[in-house]
Amino acid sequence: MVKVTIDGRQVEVPAGKLLIEAAENEGTYIPRFCWHKRMQPVGMCRMCLVEVEGPRGKALTTACTTRVSDEMVVDTKSDTVKKAQEGVLEFLLINHPLDCPVCDRGGECPLQDQTMAYGPGESRFVEEKRHFEKPIPISELVNLDRERCILCARCTRFSEEISGDPLIEFVDRGYGTQVLTFPDEPFRSYFSGNTVEICPVGALTATPYRFRARPWDLEAVESTCGDCAVGCRVSVQASQNQVLRLNGIDNDPTNQGWLCDRGRFGFETIASPERLDTPLIRNSDGELEPASWDDAIGEVARRLAEFEPQQVAGLGGARGTNEEAFAFGKFLRAVIGTPHLDSQLDDGLDPHFLVGLTPRATIDDLETAKTILVWGPDLKEELPVLYLRVRRAAQELGATLIVVNPRRSGLDDVATHVVRYRPGQGPATLTQLVDGTGQLKAARQALGDGPVVALVGRTGITESPRLAEAVAAFARDLPEASIMPLARRGNVYGALDMGMAASLLPGRASARNEEARAALSQHWGDIPQVGRDAPGIVAGLADGTLQALITLGADPASDFPRRDLAVAALHTAEFVVALDRFPNESVQLADVVLPVTGFAETEGTVTNLEGRVQKVNRIVPGPGEARASWAVLEDVAQRLGGSVGESVEAIAKEIATVAPAYGGITWEGLDWGAGKQGLVVPGPEGEQPLAFIPVDPKLDAQSPDLALHLARSLYDDGVGVRFSTSLSKLTRSPSLSVHPDTAASLGLSDGDEVIATSPGGSAQLPVLVDSDLAPGTVSVTANLDSTFDLGPDLAVTLEKVGS
Repeated sequence: MVKVTIDGRQVEVPAGKLLIEAAENEGTYIPRFCWHKRMQPVGMCRMCLVEVEGPRGKALTTACTTRVSDEMVVDTKSDTVKKAQEGVLEFLLINHPLDCPVCDRGGECPLQDQTMAYGPGESRFVEEKRHFEKPIPISELVNLDRERCILCARCTRFSEEISGDPLIEFVDRGYGTQVLTFPDEPFRSYFSGNTVEICPVGALTATPYRFRARPWDLEAVESTCGDCAVGCRVSVQASQNQVLRLNGIDNDPTNQGWLCDRGRFGFETIASPERLDTPLIRNSDGELEPASWDDAIGEVARRLAEFEPQQVAGLGGARGTNEEAFAFGKFLRAVIGTPHLDSQLDDGLDPHFLVGLTPRATIDDLETAKTILVWGPDLKEELPVLYLRVRRAAQELGATLIVVNPRRSGLDDVATHVVRYRPGQGPATLTQLVDGTGQLKAARQALGDGPVVALVGRTGITESPRLAEAVAAFARDLPEASIMPLARRGNVYGALDMGMAASLLPGRASARNEEARAALSQHWGDIPQVGRDAPGIVAGLADGTLQALITLGADPASDFPRRDLAVAALHTAEFVVALDRFPNESVQLADVVLPVTGFAETEGTVTNLEGRVQKVNRIVPGPGEARASWAVLEDVAQRLGGSVGESVEAIAKEIATVAPAYGGITWEGLDWGAGKQGLVVPGPEGEQPLAFIPVDPKLDAQSPDLALHLARSLYDDGVGVRFSTSLSKLTRSPSLSVHPDTAASLGLSDGDEVIATSPGGSAQLPVLVDSDLAPGTVSVTANLDSTFDLGPDLAVTLEKVGS
């Protein structure tokens, strides 16, 4: 700590801290435009000029680039400083158009506010302002109005420093300086919406929000994005019962203010005209027709009563709140009496591995990590804001980054070591990494420098989940190691914590633990034994062992790795009930469809991939007759002689009672004080050996001529993109990537059509030759088009169309 005098008041601040930040922490606001605490200081706008005493007297300097030192004397309010601030604003307004009444930033514009607070009141410049075309679309999501730009470089610096997508930059010089994209290269960054939010004027505007509302028209609540498992904090802003935009909240442990564009602009699905808004029952002609809630609930209760408990199964719960998942699990186990339930669809990891992993890493551990191992999916595509945090650790904080993947990932450009391996050869690659042999010697040496944070998951759907467990088993013995298991669905961790897995009870307790079963039975009655997971449920429906299926926000017809098997199972099932928001492929095959509310329409909690429980809040009603899923389940339960909870608040209190890991977590504690940043649920004591059986290197070492890498992308054909007006335009057409050696051997070049065939299906796709693939690898993006499916098998064959 050093002593600094600011405006005559002596304070103690951390040595080396930027003056602008130190002053603000002590209650003195210094105006600024270019400075942002999450980016490197540049001192471009000069708005933060202050007087600092030196050996030769006072001198003006920029507070955003000056670090405090002991006995520093600073004046932020002298006549000289005020004159300098007036001059800076006068210069900024020379060319800035006075179009505040039609500018999206009007009412929340830092330039407006600081002109009023620090400006001269009138300008001496009467010359013609410069003009540009107003506005120009620089992407499908962002518009640029160059007349308003004050050249603070916040947008360009974010794109280069934070997101690693330098697709927007200054061009020309002097009077002609402007921000533009590169020719024929739109601003297609996954994080472009952040530049709109941090722009201090209305130069960058978001297409979905443009001309929709004024700040004073908006209501806002804090909530948690449920699009992926990172759990970014957001401000949900609505007007006239319609959500109009999401802004990021600077929650230090999670997203630090940033959002991916899918999370930011996915709110458009809330008001989609495709939303289910009335119950549907399949009539005698095989068509779904509208029905009343009473008829629909009665039909579900009547039909479910016809089956033995062991003939009913449930899938879902990973897309909603903890309370909804808990109610679903209680409905299945305590009301129906079935043990067959799962919140994953066979594309994730073992539930015990996900919830029982120790020592578990938090996202903030990346801030102090010396070495980071990422052996899992491409974070940029599946967990985008976690990608930003890892990128910051490697690029800004100096961590050594090791990336292991069959193909190029978004982190390769900042990684110290990049390891490519062919799908199926993961165990052999892990053995080399463990032994430090061959090309992996340097990477193994780097892993000896702790603290080590390992981010572990499946790099693709064709890869065995056991490999991730083996990687975690290796990583756990590294110096000061902590491990973060990676799964993608928004609240899969919360759903598993709520017991939405055949082998788990609420609170991360094993369903085979007799003591835990006995404790839960005191509240729920008899608890059925361990049942089937998602693959077992699909197989049981297909062979007639299971007769009925209830889905909650799950779409096995699209999301199950073997779509052909899932669709066949839904056709074979005697009775299918779907609680959902959209008419997806599984809903189209259901016998009864019950419309439910979703994000921004429901209150509750969610749990992210580090075990952090955060609050989600309601700000708008659901469409039409849509109801909260817990309320729908309660109505059905009442008809069957049971109950899941009389209110969502009662369900939340029951969670704290029956789920040991969630004891003491309350809504009030998450709404106020330190709990607004979320509370991390403590992990299990001791090691969980069943989750760490090392994989035999021979297990996955299949050697097909070509191995299939099937991974997901941010803009896929899921409902979160398909029913968003803006995001649906960004979905790419499916293609097939091959290594140049494979292309040469088959006589393929870019644009050629091939028929790819695997045991799960076939597809005709255009070819892209990609040297960033491991040799012998064929890469296809999953769930880009529901009309084809290659399935999750490693082996794939290619046939050139017309050959």
